[in-house]
Amino acid sequence: MDIFLWGVLPYVTLGLLIGGTVWRYRYDKFGWTTRSSELYESRLLRVASPMFHYGILVVIVGHAIGLVIPESWTDALGVSETLYHYGAGLFGIIAAVATLVGIALLIYRRRTTGPVFMATTRNDKVMYAVLVTALVAGTFITLIGTIDPHGPGVNYRQTVSPWFRSIFLLRPDIDAMNAAPLRFHVHVLIGMLLFCLVPFTRLVHMFTAPLHYLFRPYIVYRSRDQRTAPGNQPARRGWAPVGAKDRDR
Repeated sequence: MDIFLWGVLPYVTLGLLIGGTVWRYRYDKFGWTTRSSELYESRLLRVASPMFHYGILVVIVGHAIGLVIPESWTDALGVSETLYHYGAGLFGIIAAVATLVGIALLIYRRRTTGPVFMATTRNDKVMYAVLVTALVAGTFITLIGTIDPHGPGVNYRQTVSPWFRSIFLLRPDIDAMNAAPLRFHVHVLIGMLLFCLVPFTRLVHMFTAPLHYLFRPYIVYRSRDQRTAPGNQPARRGWAPVGAKDRDR
């Protein structure tokens, strides 16, 4: 069972994540979307969406740092294990709270806004359940590590992190993962399930973040009010700016 969980299942997850994403992009390009529902309700969305997305971004970056950067590197920089865990715990809790509050508001909005709820599929419900479970499990682990940074099994960088890096070296360190406490086992298994769902749910849109929006030119919006339409503006005293008539045309 240990060989399957920590030596085989990670590669099954990677296969589904990569293969499923390629399949989805090739055969469901028009479905590669979050199915925006801003037209139905925007007040809650303006608050919940930034909280969730910025929070989950910090969570992902924190996981990447903790799993990829070896403990020896931070030791070489003079960062003690206690300082590292307190810092990671502080930012982790802030990000976790923002993410959980954000997704709670999104779920509330989806359940209480008729058109949004009608557009919710079983696929969405399963995705939300797994995502929330993963976030709760991760928050629980972060709280334990912050309360007692020297507690047994808190230093995941000696167990989970070496196992995670060994997967990409094609030499899974099963013993390292076995040495981690049960709470890490549960969190990792839920995380792998979540990654398996990514290509087949709305979460796939994370791979197409609209970064080009940062570099696109400004969009000019013009009013459709006939009183302010080009050619219908009231005459103004004084000189009009050079080229104004050309722009209006």
